[in-house]
Amino acid sequence: MKCYIVIFETVSEESRKRIKDSLVSYKIYCPINKSCWAIKTNETAVQVRDKLMGLSDKSDRIFVIRSGTEAAWVNSFGDKHDKWLKDNL
Repeated sequence: MKCYIVIFETVSEESRKRIKDSLVSYKIYCPINKSCWAIKTNETAVQVRDKLMGLSDKSDRIFVIRSGTEAAWVNSFGDKHDKWLKDNL
């Protein structure tokens, strides 16, 4: 499975909730902040983007990038998420 970083900016709270619910459906996920999540999937970045586009408003922005080899952060959403990020990014 590949790890992707998904960044999204929505015009409505309803759209944000639909995107968030879709990211949770991947089962292997970690919220990084309110509008940036990491997911693991066998799908391509284009497939993830297209799936989320179908749930978003016309003016929403979605960015999907495959995780690289180096990452750094501060103040993740707790120890559980910090471990997930260390193990999967």
